[in-house]
Amino acid sequence: MISVFDYGDEVRVIRNLRNDGSFPGADKGDLLIRRGQIGHVRNVGTFLQDQIIYTVHFLEEDLQVGCREEELIDACEPWLASQFDNRDKVLSAMALSVQGDVLVEEGTEGQIFKVLRDTEQQRISYHVQFPGRLLVVPEHALNPAGLPVSAEHPEA
Repeated sequence: MISVFDYGDEVRVIRNLRNDGSFPGADKGDLLIRRGQIGHVRNVGTFLQDQIIYTVHFLEEDLQVGCREEELIDACEPWLASQFDNRDKVLSAMALSVQGDVLVEEGTEGQIFKVLRDTEQQRISYHVQFPGRLLVVPEHALNPAGLPVSAEHPEA
């Protein structure tokens, strides 16, 4: 395995980092580092001989956290902040359709499966799991779960 990052590299975490139970002094599930934060690689190691793990020191929080390679990008790469993150509950802000067939009604609850950042087009979309369907949905077509659904959004 060849690591993408090396000691001292400045990196940005692209998803919220929560305690998986291995971080001392915090409860399992506690937020450790918010997506978008920048840190420096302090160590490079492996887990189960097939995953590269980086120890990253986040100066603002003064925490060192183990990060998987897919959770990091070079700090110089373009970054788009997203409204939602993996596992967040959302509501469709409008009916979602493909070729005129409504697949998801307005107000249907779903869960974010993956954040898709298109830095060239300056757009954020998501893989959203709705009942019986996994769809790619643009950010403007979603509302946070628990808030009233707005009928003012244009059709997707």
